[in-house]
Amino acid sequence: MNVRMLFLLPVLFASVKWTSGYSQPSEKPFQRVPNRQDAIIYQVNIRAFSETGDLKGVMPRLDSIKALGANVVYLMPTYPVGKVKSVNSPYCIRDYVSVNEEFGSLQDLRDLVNAAHGKGLAVILDWVANHTAYDHPWTANPSWYLQDSTGRILSPPGMGWNDVAQLNFKNADMRLEMISAMKYWVNAANIDGFRCDYADGPPVDFWKQAIDTLRNLKDRKLLMLAEGSRAAHFSAGFDYNFGFRFFERMKDIHEHKRSVVSIDSLNISDYKGVVDGTQSMVRYVTNHDVNGSDGTPQELFGGQRGAMAAFVVAAYMKGIPMIYNGEEVGTPYRLVFPFTGRNIDWSLNPQVTAEYKKILAARNSIKALRAGQLTSFSNADVCAFTKKEGKETVLVIVNLRAEEMSYALPSVVARSSWKDIFTGGKAKLPAKIKLAPYSYRVLVTQTSK
Repeated sequence: MNVRMLFLLPVLFASVKWTSGYSQPSEKPFQRVPNRQDAIIYQVNIRAFSETGDLKGVMPRLDSIKALGANVVYLMPTYPVGKVKSVNSPYCIRDYVSVNEEFGSLQDLRDLVNAAHGKGLAVILDWVANHTAYDHPWTANPSWYLQDSTGRILSPPGMGWNDVAQLNFKNADMRLEMISAMKYWVNAANIDGFRCDYADGPPVDFWKQAIDTLRNLKDRKLLMLAEGSRAAHFSAGFDYNFGFRFFERMKDIHEHKRSVVSIDSLNISDYKGVVDGTQSMVRYVTNHDVNGSDGTPQELFGGQRGAMAAFVVAAYMKGIPMIYNGEEVGTPYRLVFPFTGRNIDWSLNPQVTAEYKKILAARNSIKALRAGQLTSFSNADVCAFTKKEGKETVLVIVNLRAEEMSYALPSVVARSSWKDIFTGGKAKLPAKIKLAPYSYRVLVTQTSK
């Protein structure tokens, strides 16, 4: 036996449990995975989600997630966390093909996925392809990692992530093993896709190789979200890129009074590289990273009203909305890394939950909001646009300022007859309207063409 085979023994041994145990799907593939443009993603931070902080703790709230209007549950990493150089980050993966005992067992994950499917919810897992923990079995083969001149395995250069080891994507064997591990979860837990962490790290050709392989799995419709901003992710096969720039722009509009019109340029640049018209951006007003580091939506956008106004733009203008757990109850405190401290209090602010339901129900019921042709009429302070699909046109007007604003409606919509989608009341719009601070209006009309 050569030296390379000795290095590979731990990896091969670790592989046995999944290549033999769950080589075939554990359940029939879920048939109700939403189309790209119809998705509403709900992010679950397992540690903070419930008092038990495990997979079983997610189960009782599946009905609430569905009632909110979401149709995709995104679980943050469910894998064992490294212990060497550890900061207890769920993104420091010690084993790609096991469930973290902190969260439960493989059967617990399968039960959660099955329960979600039974309620019409797809489930995607977080996938960390760029790096592993330093005590991952793969480190037995140093050639699978970035090394210095002495052969020492290195952390991702220039990132400050000293708890993880940078993988070497020039190594074909490592790439194949990575893709096999991704296939494992599709079969063993019947999941419906992946949110791929730091997708800008691994090369585009790896993602194309991985996604092409996953797309060829029989009878599977998978959703693939790149937590990245490279335009080439779309040509690699991802359904979605991540809305980093949108989030930062919305902060800038609030904090530095940047013109709201600047969102229009993002709606062009973010979509460069799209291969077909259904690939999209995922947009949000909070997630697990920015909630702990930057602040809650209320801190960032001028209180709950400002946060809600920002969310309406994220949900309706041009992209797929993502909700971070606790956002829908207006959680006023940060969920701070490594998320082992304070849990979400689900009894908070039922009026905020009701408003989220109202906003998302409209998106789910009106095709123009999901897939309509966008025309922007924004000015420096007000985000205004129409979305048109067939005979249906929706008009959205959002005041993103903490002051009352007077907005002059464009001639194509002024003095037209509309219906308020939330109240059902008819409205004939004047040439100019006054908007209360952080208020929004959403109206619909039918045309004969």
